[in-house]
Amino acid sequence: MLFLYNLIIILASQIVKLVALFSPKVKLFVNGRKEVFPILQSKISPNDKTIWFHAASLGEYEQGLPVIEKIKVQYPNHKIVVTFFSPSGYEVRKNNTVADATVYLPLDTKSNAQKFIKTINPELVFFIKYEYWPNYLNELKKLQIKTYLISGIFRENQAFFKWYGGFYRNALKTFDYFFVQNESSKNLIQSIGFNNVKVSGDTRFDRVVSILERDNSLDFIQQFKDNKTTIVIGSSWPKDENLLVNYINNASDDIKFIIAPHNIKSEQIVNLKSQITKPTILFSENVETRHALSLQEKNVFIIDTIGILTKIYSYADIAYVGGGFGNPGVHNILEPATFGIPIIIGPNYSHFAEAIALVHQEGCVSISNQNELNEALDNLVFNEDDRHEKGHICSTFVQMNKGATEVILKHINN
Repeated sequence: MLFLYNLIIILASQIVKLVALFSPKVKLFVNGRKEVFPILQSKISPNDKTIWFHAASLGEYEQGLPVIEKIKVQYPNHKIVVTFFSPSGYEVRKNNTVADATVYLPLDTKSNAQKFIKTINPELVFFIKYEYWPNYLNELKKLQIKTYLISGIFRENQAFFKWYGGFYRNALKTFDYFFVQNESSKNLIQSIGFNNVKVSGDTRFDRVVSILERDNSLDFIQQFKDNKTTIVIGSSWPKDENLLVNYINNASDDIKFIIAPHNIKSEQIVNLKSQITKPTILFSENVETRHALSLQEKNVFIIDTIGILTKIYSYADIAYVGGGFGNPGVHNILEPATFGIPIIIGPNYSHFAEAIALVHQEGCVSISNQNELNEALDNLVFNEDDRHEKGHICSTFVQMNKGATEVILKHINN
């Protein structure tokens, strides 16, 4: 089976090179991996002690960040290496300040695994949430390098729990310990013979709680808000925006809207703005240098940049989080939740435990069509008591679920 797996990986590596000729994202995937070893050799010396964290993409990186930051403090003489599989993670966080070296993970061939691990020579390795690369894991096991899964989550439909999943179950044998998000994940992995597992919870809660401790102020957002009820629309997709634009165009001028689309390509931003009949401004229109009055006169603020959405949520009275009309579903709802804001999402959220929980607790409202969106927003805009109650549910939920990082570090240090 390993032979067949390696053959598939080799074939895939050739296919992506062809696809890269036509796809900018795949081109980043291919070209970025050409720079891995030159970057590592410039930043990691043979005598360095290192700790390696692997994240599939941006969400997993943010999930693992509380552990990375704590490990960095506890192991000040070690260098931190962070790897990404996806361009959507690497390209956004390649210049982060927490890691000493941030690179793409080379494709999972035996030679790549041997060369990569030899180059960084890690003492500890953390895989965040998922991604199980057999050649890397086998090499780590062979070298007796302690390897952990943090914020892991397992589901019944995964190959590990199928009759044909022996090859994938073998990959799990290489981990020294599993820190999982919930009891169902623990029960599933124990059902196939793994007892080196503990429910630690989800480190994303620690991440979003820490957001409250930093300065989240943005003067231009404060000026735009102008003490009016403000709805922040985060990580929206066209299917979200089709409904939201209808609501915006018919809303009272006393309501302000901030839209931070998931995709900020100029043609999509132009198209979005063209559909809105209210006075609208883009972040790219030098808003930081504009007179406050010009911002106050606008009803809609489109954020055509990245990196400030979390701070913007701190100004929201209501949040709509996008992605819930697509696959796999809704984006991160914990960031607005930590600020005590009621949240509205689309119908596709079944893969996200925090969304399921908050919908059940009624801090978050799921909508499926225009009428439901209008009703949910109108209720939160005009029913201040319900707005505050739902926001309190959200903030309490986040606070009650923090602490996963402490559980992980306590086990490792013992």
